[in-house]
Amino acid sequence: MRGLRPQSAPIPRAAVARAGVALAAPLAVGLAVDQPLYGALVSMGALSGVIGDTADAYRMRILNIAVPQLFGALGVALGTLVYGEGWVAVAALTLIALVSGMISSIGAVASVSGLLLLLNAVVGAGLPMPGPWWKAPLLLTLGGAVVLALTLLGWPLRGGLPERAAVAATYRAVAELLAAAGTAEYDDKRAAVTRSLNTAYDLVLARRARDHGRKPTLVRQLAQLNALIPVLEAAPAAHLRGRPLPAAIPAAVRSLAAAIETARPAPVEDGDGLPPPATPSERAVDHALRHAATVVHAATVVHGAEPDPGDVDDRLGRPAALRVRARHAVRGALLSEASWRYGLRLALCIGIAQSLVSLIAVPRSYWVALTVTFVLKPDFGSVFSRAVLRALGTAGGLLVAAVVLAEVERGWWDVPVMVVLAALIPAFSAKGYAYQTAAITPVILLLSDWLNQQGFGLVLPRLYDSLIGCAITLVAGYLLWPESWHTRIGARLADTVADTARYVAIAFGPDVERDDRTARVRARRRLYRDLSALRTEFQRALTEPPPTGSRAAAWWPLVVAVERIVDATTAARVRVDHGAPPPAPSEVADVERQLRELAAGLRTSHVLVAVRAELEGDERGVLAPLRQEVRAARAIASPQP
Repeated sequence: MRGLRPQSAPIPRAAVARAGVALAAPLAVGLAVDQPLYGALVSMGALSGVIGDTADAYRMRILNIAVPQLFGALGVALGTLVYGEGWVAVAALTLIALVSGMISSIGAVASVSGLLLLLNAVVGAGLPMPGPWWKAPLLLTLGGAVVLALTLLGWPLRGGLPERAAVAATYRAVAELLAAAGTAEYDDKRAAVTRSLNTAYDLVLARRARDHGRKPTLVRQLAQLNALIPVLEAAPAAHLRGRPLPAAIPAAVRSLAAAIETARPAPVEDGDGLPPPATPSERAVDHALRHAATVVHAATVVHGAEPDPGDVDDRLGRPAALRVRARHAVRGALLSEASWRYGLRLALCIGIAQSLVSLIAVPRSYWVALTVTFVLKPDFGSVFSRAVLRALGTAGGLLVAAVVLAEVERGWWDVPVMVVLAALIPAFSAKGYAYQTAAITPVILLLSDWLNQQGFGLVLPRLYDSLIGCAITLVAGYLLWPESWHTRIGARLADTVADTARYVAIAFGPDVERDDRTARVRARRRLYRDLSALRTEFQRALTEPPPTGSRAAAWWPLVVAVERIVDATTAARVRVDHGAPPPAPSEVADVERQLRELAAGLRTSHVLVAVRAELEGDERGVLAPLRQEVRAARAIASPQP
C-alpha cells in the first residue's frame, strides 16, 4: 500500500518534453519514409535512453545513456542470432542473464547496462527483427543517440549548473539543519543533509575525479563542499544546547547558498548580525560559518584568483584512476559472493521462463522473461514489492493500451498518441514504480505492435505473461533463496555499530592530535554515508513480508540511535576543539566497549534485548550526552509478541 501511494516529487518538465519528442519523432520519420518498422525500433532505443536518463550532471548523463545503449545493442544482436532456435535460445538467454546479474553489482551505470543487455536480448530472441543481424542493434543505438543529443542541447548554457546547484542545495540543507537545532526536527534534517552531501560529492568529486587539480571549477566546488565540514561538525554541539540558534545563523548559510547558485560574490564575513559566541558550541558555529563565508567569497569573486588546488583538502579521499577502478570493479564482480548469487538467481528465473514458453505454446511469450528482467532487480528495491507493484502497474497500463489499440488506427495517429504516452513516462516515474510500469506498458505494446501486427489481441496475453513472470520471480527468485528470509540487515547494522566504536576511538583516543583532523573527518563522512545506505536498506526491508519486514521494523529505532551516537561524538569533539576539557581515557574506553558489545550482540541474535549500560563519568563533561545516547541504544529491545 505504501508503494501505491504517489510520491510527492516534482514533475521533471524538461524530461517530459524530451521523452515526447524522442519517442514520437523517429516514429514520424519512419512513417514518412514508409519504414514504420525502422521508426518503431529507433523509438524502442529511445525508450531505453529515457528510462536511463536519471543523472543531473551532463557528464554523468553521457555515461548513463551511452554506456547502457552499447550493452543494449550487444544484447539485441545476441538475441537476434538465436531467434527461433528453441533450446539454444534458452541456453543463450540463461547465460546472458548470469552475466547481466553479475555486472549489475558493480554500480549504478553497470546495473542499467546489465538490465538493457538482458532486456534487449530477450526482445531480440522473442520478436522478428529486420535483417541483416546488425540492423536492429544499429537502429536501437540510434534511438539512444537521439535522447542523448536532446539531453545535451543545454550543455553549452548549463554545463556546470547541475553541480553548482547540488552544492547550493547542500548549503540550504545545512541551513535547515541549523534552523532545526534544539528541536525535534533535527534528526530528519540531519538525514537530509547526509543525502544532499552524498549527492553533491558524487557529482563534483567521484564523477570528475580525473579533473582534480586541473579544472578551476572542480577546485571551487570542492572547496565549497569541504568548507561545510566544520559547520556540520558544529551542528550537533549546537543541537545539544537544547534551544534553537538565532535565526541570523541559518539565514547566513542561505545567503551563501544563493551566492553559490548565482556565482556572485558573497560577503567575506557573513557575521555582522550574529550574536557574539559565549560557549564552546557557539564559538564552533561562529568560526565554522565565517570560514565557509571566506571560502565561498574566494570561489565566487568575479575575476578573482582561483583557490589553490594544493589547499583543497579532499575529505573523502580521491578516487583512483578510471582504469584502476574498472579493473577493481570487474575483479570484485567475478570474486564477489553477492554478485554470483544475484547472477544465479536471475539466470535461474530466466531459464525457467524461457523453458516454460518453449514447452507451452504461449503467443509472443517474450513478455514473461521481460517481466522477470524488470522485477528481479534487488538493487532497485524489494523484489517482493516490485513483483506486486509490477502486476498492478501492468494491469493499469494494459487498460490504456487496450483503448489505444482498439480505437486508434495504426498510422499517423500513432504519432500524437506516442507524444502523450511517452511524456507520461518521466512524469509517472517520479511517482513510484507501479506508476512507471503503468506508463511504460502501453508504449512498449504500441511499439511492439508494429513488429508483430497483433493489435488488440496483444492485451490479454500480455497480462497473463506478466502474472506468470511475477510468479516465477516470487518463487524461483525470492522464496527459494534464504537471503530473502534471513536478511543481512542485522550484520550490516552490527558493522555500522562497530565502525561507530572505532570513530569514538579516533575522536578521543590517546594519540589524537591536531593533524589527525582530516582522518577523523573522513571517518565521520564515511560513517554517515554508510548510515545513509543502511537507512535505504532498512526502508527496503520494511516492504518485505515477515520475518524480514517485522525484524526491520523492530530494529529501526536502533538505526536512529546509532545516528544520534555519531552526532553526540562529533559534538563532544567540537567542544573539546573549542576549549572544553577533554574526557578521561577511561570514559572513552567505557563507551567504546559498550558499542562493541552491542555490535557483537547484533551478530549473534535476531532479538534485541535491553541492557542496562553502566557508564561512569563526569555528568557535566563533554561525554555526558554521548553516554546518554549509548544508554538509550543499549536499552532498545525487540517488541514482545
